[in-house]
This record gives sequence, C-alpha cells and structure tokens, in this order.
Amino acid sequence: MIDPALQQMIDAMAASGFALPDPLEANAMRAMMDNPMPMPPVEVAEVRDVEVDGAAGPLPARLYHPKPGETLPVAVLFHGGGWVVGTLETHDALARKIAQEAGCAVLSVGYRLAPEHPFPAPLLDCVAAVEGLPARAASFGVDRSRYAVIGDSAGGNLAAATALSLRGKPHAPLAQVLFYPVIDNDFDNGSYRANAAGGFLSNEMMVFFWNAYVGDAQPSELAAPIRAKDLSGLPPATIILAANDPLHDEGFAYAVRLREAGVPTDLHDFSGGIHGFASFFGLSPIADQAVALGAAALKRAFA
Repeated sequence: MIDPALQQMIDAMAASGFALPDPLEANAMRAMMDNPMPMPPVEVAEVRDVEVDGAAGPLPARLYHPKPGETLPVAVLFHGGGWVVGTLETHDALARKIAQEAGCAVLSVGYRLAPEHPFPAPLLDCVAAVEGLPARAASFGVDRSRYAVIGDSAGGNLAAATALSLRGKPHAPLAQVLFYPVIDNDFDNGSYRANAAGGFLSNEMMVFFWNAYVGDAQPSELAAPIRAKDLSGLPPATIILAANDPLHDEGFAYAVRLREAGVPTDLHDFSGGIHGFASFFGLSPIADQAVALGAAALKRAFA
C-alpha cells in the first residue's frame, strides 16, 4: 500500500491531467520534468555554482557548504532522471537537505546526459569529478580524503558504478548511499511486473531510459552493476528502496550481492514508498525518514 501522503500527490497529478509526451522523446521529457517541484525551503549557509572536472572538459556543479570556513567531508551527489532528464535545479532541495542533516558539504554534479551522450559518457564524467576532487578541495572547503558518493535512481546507478570504477584506487569513496538505484535492465522481474504503471516511474519510461543510455547493446557491469562478477572491496553501502517501485527487486538483489561479497550493507525497504519518494521530504513522513537514514549513513562514514 502506498503511503497516503504520496498517494494524494499521485491522485492530484492524475486529476490535473499530467501525462508524459507520446511518444517519449528526450527534449519533450526535459521540458516537462526538469521543473523543480515546490518544496519547503532548506537553508544552507553557503550555496554556490562551481565547476568540476568532466571526462571531456569542465562540468557545471553546485556546492552546498553548511559551515563556511571549516573543512568538511563531502558527499558527491549524482542526480536521477534516467540519464536523460534531471538537473542541478531538480535536485537542489534534496542536496540542501542532505547537507543540512548530515552536516557535510554536498557537491552536486551536472554530468552529460543521454541520448546525446550515451554510456559511458555520464559515468566517465562522474568518475572524473571524483578523481579531480582533491585538486579542488581547498577552494571548495572540503577534505580531500573524506568523501562519499550518493545518488537516486539513475544517479544511484552512477554512484554504484563510480564506486566500482574506483575500487582499490587512491580516490575510492568511503561510502555509497543509493536511493532506489537502477542496477539492471531485467524488465521481467517481480517488481517490474507488480508496478508496471508505477508511481512516478513506469516500465515504459525505464525501457526508454535504458535505450537512450546503452542502445540495443546488453549493458556491461559498469552500466548494470549487479552484473559485476566480483563486488568485494567496495565501500560500505546504504541502499534505500521503495516497495511500490519497478526498481525495487534489483536494488534488493544488489544489497544481497554486496553482503555476500563481504561489503557492509544497510538495506532500508519502505513498504509505502514509490520511486523518487525521498525527494518529498517535508510532505511525507517516510520521505523524512529516508533522507535521515541517508544522512546518518554519511555521518557514520565520515566519523
């Protein structure tokens, strides 16, 4: 059963006549979905637009620093949106809330998007941003040796794949926090069948997003992290899932795989959750709980 506050939002959207473009097309989806929803204001002492290293040149990014003048650990945030939509603006409120609750800096990265820049371009941008962080740490007021990766949906996929890419390397993150991550493209698993129409995410959308990201090819382990033969040696993971989400079962399976590989993994499964629900903090109690769990995981990693 979907959380009542979230169900009310779904019903309101349906009553308003909201509908995705038909057929699905990247620019039309961006015009519709890249408008941030009104959210309760979240104050952070310092918020500024910056640049970070990308694989093909500088990328836009936004730094959230709750204690200017102090050197803080930093969570590098990769936004969701199926690798196709999503911006620094759509995830501004979530980035602010994480910085406020975790007491760390947050660096939100504007990686390149598919289908104009398909796999591996978005991932290479995310890896480059993390690898370039030490050189920018002083100007950002962050600790060059204490950082984690965090993301939701496709951003969770990029966070997990970044952790895989940097495993065992000097710039490996201390932790990974994944909100309902995209982990595989098995459209026939139980949660895809049970939640085909989804709340804010449908099977049709996920097929479109995967096609935009990898085309007709079967994804590699860096596109679908659960396909990695060896997951040992990865940083501790916190995975937050929504039961009423097509992506639920793959996220659950990834948590199991991580635990079997010896990776410390905290799994939090919200029976009333829908895809994207953590972004509705202040409007839904379970969204507040989900964000608090992610912030607590960052605090533990940085302690």
